[in-house]
Amino acid sequence: MASFAMDEFLGDGALKGLIPKLLLGGWDDVPTIKMMNSEDMDHMNLTQQQKDALELRSYLHDRALMEYADRLEASGKSLVELLSTNTVVLSSQFGMKRGHVVRFVDRASACRISMPPNSTLPARQKSIPVVSKNEVFDRSITPRRMQMARSPLRGSSKYEMSIEQSVLDYKIKEGYVFKGVVAAEPAEPRLCGCIQPPPIADDVAPYGSIENISVQKLAPEYKVGMESLVTTKAPPMKASDLWRNKLTVLLCIRRPGCIMCRAEAHQLYARKPIFDVLGVQLIAVLHEQIESEVKDFWPRYWGGIVILDRNLDFYKALGGGELLKDKFVSGFLLNRRAIGNYRRARATGLEYNYTGEGEIKGGLFVVASGRRGIAYQFIERNFGDWAPVSEVIEICSRIQNLFPNQEESNTASFSLA
Repeated sequence: MASFAMDEFLGDGALKGLIPKLLLGGWDDVPTIKMMNSEDMDHMNLTQQQKDALELRSYLHDRALMEYADRLEASGKSLVELLSTNTVVLSSQFGMKRGHVVRFVDRASACRISMPPNSTLPARQKSIPVVSKNEVFDRSITPRRMQMARSPLRGSSKYEMSIEQSVLDYKIKEGYVFKGVVAAEPAEPRLCGCIQPPPIADDVAPYGSIENISVQKLAPEYKVGMESLVTTKAPPMKASDLWRNKLTVLLCIRRPGCIMCRAEAHQLYARKPIFDVLGVQLIAVLHEQIESEVKDFWPRYWGGIVILDRNLDFYKALGGGELLKDKFVSGFLLNRRAIGNYRRARATGLEYNYTGEGEIKGGLFVVASGRRGIAYQFIERNFGDWAPVSEVIEICSRIQNLFPNQEESNTASFSLA
């Protein structure tokens, strides 16, 4: 498992007593800690043992192999030494399963996340000159709807599309309403064409369809040492209050115990340092409240805010006013894209369960601050479709480049010509 809970990541070894020092330095969540480089570690006065432990645990976390972290760290060997260890020894001495050994020695199986050019982590801003966010991305934006054609397994080089290819150029003109971009994976006929996939909305949801949704906060943004969940029942709030002063990514989860949903949430939240630099907040939306499922989902697989949309209004907005649903047999067993998505998620090694309703499909919104509108909308056409992270980050960076001061002029409208 690759939990985002700080105590589970740091473990009981050399890093255990570092929490106060990390908090003081602004390294207060797992994705940010994993971005540490040698200069950051020196600035924090980490010992060589602590540096080795952090490098090892970051490597294991990327590969969902944290169950072996304490044992491997206790060996006193560095990551380089462990990667050079015979696979038989890894299995016999550390109890690694055969599949886990293969995942551990495959250095290319999970790539470390890199920050955008010319950007600075908030935790580094005390000692490193800050580059203005206006200088991070200097691109213009133009309107078009997108239907993204990709393989369910995005690792294939054939379907690896650059940001410039996957996000069509925008062009903003002052004084109009931003109509946004709609994206979805392609659908294929099922059972030799005898079963057609349910239709999806072609146009971005109108801002009015999400502005007044009543939601309830179930969990705050995770920071180490804070209360785990909202202990008292939070009062309902208006959804627009969430993005009043801040660009927001809303991930509408189909079922928090689903491995495909957990994998999508995990890989999105793993980019939290990038979203932090861009001034973007991450929010997961659930449509049912099962306390045990919320506790298991947050913060292990998602450390952002979690809200409840009891009336499923966000999900209806994704479906053009109606819920987008599919059956297990026709939507999964007879859908090779959904099966490919499942295999991709299983490869992450995350745990999962079958608790809760799983036929109501989700998706993702990028909502600009104030009343500027929905910038991006991704629809889960097939079970397990993920919004491409590169597109989400690119949309966020471009919107932030247009409005670097989110708290100022947040009612200004703009549009795509």
